[in-house]
Amino acid sequence: MCGIAMVRLRKPTEHYIEKYGTGRYGLNKLYLMMEKQHNRGQEGAGIACIKQNVEPGNDYVFREKAEGKDAVTKIFDVANRSGEDYIGQIYMGHLRYSTTGKSGLAYVHPFLRRSSWKDKTLCLCGNFNMTNVDEVFRHVVDMGMSPRIYSDTYTLLELLSYHLDNETGINKVLSKTMSRFDGGYVICGATGGVEMFVMRDPNGIRPAFYYIDDEVVAVASERPVLQTTFNLDLEDVRELLPGQALIVDADGEMHLQQILQPAEYLPCSFERIYFSRGNDADIYRERKALGRNLVPDIVRALDGDVANTVFSYIPNTAETAYLGMIEALHEQYPVVRSEKVVSKDIKLRTFITEDSSRNDLAAHVYDIAYNSLRPYVDNLVVIDDSIVRGTTLRESIIRILDRLHPKKLVIVSSAPQIRYPDFYGIDMPRMKDFIAYQATVALRRERQMDDVPPSQVYDGLSVADINRKMVELLRPEGVTTPIEIVFQSIEGLHNAIPNHPGDWYFTGHYPTKGGYKLLG
Repeated sequence: MCGIAMVRLRKPTEHYIEKYGTGRYGLNKLYLMMEKQHNRGQEGAGIACIKQNVEPGNDYVFREKAEGKDAVTKIFDVANRSGEDYIGQIYMGHLRYSTTGKSGLAYVHPFLRRSSWKDKTLCLCGNFNMTNVDEVFRHVVDMGMSPRIYSDTYTLLELLSYHLDNETGINKVLSKTMSRFDGGYVICGATGGVEMFVMRDPNGIRPAFYYIDDEVVAVASERPVLQTTFNLDLEDVRELLPGQALIVDADGEMHLQQILQPAEYLPCSFERIYFSRGNDADIYRERKALGRNLVPDIVRALDGDVANTVFSYIPNTAETAYLGMIEALHEQYPVVRSEKVVSKDIKLRTFITEDSSRNDLAAHVYDIAYNSLRPYVDNLVVIDDSIVRGTTLRESIIRILDRLHPKKLVIVSSAPQIRYPDFYGIDMPRMKDFIAYQATVALRRERQMDDVPPSQVYDGLSVADINRKMVELLRPEGVTTPIEIVFQSIEGLHNAIPNHPGDWYFTGHYPTKGGYKLLG
């Protein structure tokens, strides 16, 4: 779930100095694009700049990388103090959010493969997770290469570089390389010859948007980033299509080329539910629709007693779904009571390593607005965007909400039950960690049901059965308040988000063969 940002200037540097008063126009735009995508990577960040018409004996590719939540500030501080180094034609930015593999500065993008030939020098970054790295790695080794690191990024860099050395045209390089990979990806590259490319996977799993005018070509992971950075209307920004590549040649001319045949269109719905920023016009509308969809089930859980219920949300990403829920309730009931019951208070500090201390501190991450409901009289409904592991609910949320002594606590998820691992980027790689899976396994044991493969583990059990078992597993010791969990239905999900049907983490319907292979 990384963030990518690219800027290709189409005019000489003098144009931007004359019009905007600075030769750092491209660098400044890259900075804005990366800051606006901070949600996509707090582990590390990196940038690269490629300069044109540099005389032999001088460098023409410059990189800076850093780790930590303030990585963007660090790298741009260096870039802005570097004199002429970061005044160029192509700017590449990456925000790292690793979901699998190793961490550390060596794994922060962009990656660079140098060559004595400018057009064979390659700078690479991307938002991707490949499901068949072992297979492609063996292919690279069988070709006679010996990569020094085993990872999807290094394997991709090696194979792209090999074809860059042996093929003419970026489209052929991408076709030869990307046809071997299975996964969800947006791959960004730039050569020392000032060619640039961005390619999206054939299923459209990972997002990519672009903008072009006579001064610039710009690409980002999220549409509002481009709208804000370049002051654009919605229709000015376009989405890169599945299997398509945006290629900018050395003269600054842009071409869209279909590199791989589009497969079933399955862009990630979790981007819309939670991960992407909610200021995108469509995402805002979709999240409100998710909240609206839940109202009938919420009212049922309350036995119709809306008048004696306080509605709230668990900060902060669920706020938009909450607004949709409240709007739908107001259409049916004259009085709907809403409060900000829960607020984030502190962050868990990693230097506390003992389990007992960590759990005690986790219980105080959130705080409540005392006297926000009438004890033992009012029900309390809180909506969250998703429930994955349930750890925060068990260790903090339920305990602290119980202090308000609600007559009944209804916990609502704007997403369906998360049942299957995601192998394409979201940080949900292990099935055994999911509270839905844990509840299902417990039920199967209780009912002495046969052992089955992961793909069949939920067969024979209803959503309601699993919900009830979840409550048992999540209920902290000593909490006696009646609790019910309400999840979004699969039908509700697709009604609210019709244009992003990827739902494999809810249904097990993976978009590629690699997903089924990794599920086992």
